[in-house]
Amino acid sequence: MSKKIAIGSDHAGVEYKAILIDFLQSNGYEVQDFGPATADSVDYPDFAHPVASSVENKENELGILICGSANGVAITANKHQGIRAAIAWQNEISALARQHNDANIVCIPARFIDIELAKKIVDTFLTTEFEGGRHGNRVNKIACQ
Repeated sequence: MSKKIAIGSDHAGVEYKAILIDFLQSNGYEVQDFGPATADSVDYPDFAHPVASSVENKENELGILICGSANGVAITANKHQGIRAAIAWQNEISALARQHNDANIVCIPARFIDIELAKKIVDTFLTTEFEGGRHGNRVNKIACQ
């Protein structure tokens, strides 16, 4: 069974989003695109919240958000209690976000990395497992109760 992935962006990330959707589907992932469909200016929370909700509600296993810096979408997604969204601008950051933080959404800064690096970051994020152990204890302390 393939992993179900949620993806969304703002106008700065729409081009990367389209390329990443093709990349993911060609690698056997089931992708739910939360938009936008064009590069017209949009408000990133309108797309980050639905992606985060779909991961939080387990409709999708993991999520990908793309904007210019990745900050806006990460801040928005992390407002959801069950989300751990991590900004990744290097492949190793993506791996550590999964291994140590059990991140469930990766946030890509489209204005600061090229598309080939974005593909590597996404691939690493989706194929890396959470290590648990001492990291599990820490992750369990993140949510506000």
